[in-house]
Amino acid sequence: MFEYFEGNYTWNMAVNLALAMGASIGDLDDVSRPLRRVAAQNDDHAAETLFAAWSGLGDKVRGMAERDEAAGRLLSAGEKYRRAAIYYVQAERMQQPAFGPRQQAYDTMLRCFRKYIQLSRRSCERVEVPYKGTTLPAFFVPATGLAKGEQAPCMVHFDGLDVLKEIIYMLGMPDAFAARGVSTLIVDHPGVGEALRLKDLKYFPEVEVPAAAAVDYLRTRSDVDPDRIGIIALSLGGYLAPRAAAFEPRFACCVAWGANYDWGAIQRARHADPNSSLPVPHYWDHVGWVFGKASVEEIMEISHKITLRGVLDAGRCPILVAHGENDRQIPLSAAKQTLAECVNSPRRDLHVHTLAEGGAEHCSIDNVPLTREAIADWVAEVLGGHTA
Repeated sequence: MFEYFEGNYTWNMAVNLALAMGASIGDLDDVSRPLRRVAAQNDDHAAETLFAAWSGLGDKVRGMAERDEAAGRLLSAGEKYRRAAIYYVQAERMQQPAFGPRQQAYDTMLRCFRKYIQLSRRSCERVEVPYKGTTLPAFFVPATGLAKGEQAPCMVHFDGLDVLKEIIYMLGMPDAFAARGVSTLIVDHPGVGEALRLKDLKYFPEVEVPAAAAVDYLRTRSDVDPDRIGIIALSLGGYLAPRAAAFEPRFACCVAWGANYDWGAIQRARHADPNSSLPVPHYWDHVGWVFGKASVEEIMEISHKITLRGVLDAGRCPILVAHGENDRQIPLSAAKQTLAECVNSPRRDLHVHTLAEGGAEHCSIDNVPLTREAIADWVAEVLGGHTA
């Protein structure tokens, strides 16, 4: 993995994620070089210093986008709005939930992302998935080259613990699916993105409930084949997607983008080891926000329920687990255990990204194209898309 901040795994993950979404390494270096000493502190002050630098970078690039837009250079403006959205979202997700400026950064990110989609003429439709008297914000990205009236297979793409639909979109998986004749519905489910930040919907272990709502919505669309709907999710989604596929029989396939067999056991290990590799700073505050829990003790109590043990034999669809050989958050054994218990799945595949090939870190964040291509090809083959 690209180790820009020596010894700070969490910050380095943020750099790699930003680059995977399309950030400019020159932009990041300009504002991050002075932070290298601060990164070693890894405390509240350091995180807020990072916020000031990266959100300030977002302001700079957004200003350039606005000038391009005023001059009628709309394609260039769209690309700059995309990069601004990346810097804002990464600045925001690295802060404490109670950090005041993060909400403004998030709102500005949403505006920049909308501008990016609009001005770049991206095929990305904002939709609302009906759910328990409210809606789950989502993006629908159609398969390319569909004839009028043609139905395509579709993947429901859920998030993880600390990512959101805009990040998923900019990582490129929906475009990879679209090129292979597969549509994508990217959903901010309870506990992430707009569902958490703007609707206060908290995460809960029975993820098949929002997953079923996504299937219900897709079955109302004339451009989706109702018999070829799959589910994919990353990181914590390594629990979420297999659980949803086990309890929602309408899913035709399942992809765990990074295994997560027993999330509760991982939490207990993290709490016992102050040197654990964590995805975001203020980790326990973030988890409490996602689940609506006030203490680590309450988090540990619910974490016992977030396991695939005793669940996976209910699954009846093909499953792929893609995992990094050098994943420092979740061991490779979790991927093997997940597949070992999918005893009733007609097809069980493990794709290990090795150190020799690249993409060996958590969810292959150090080389996203490799896992993106491997997953997209598998889904196309299983759901009846195309790989050429």
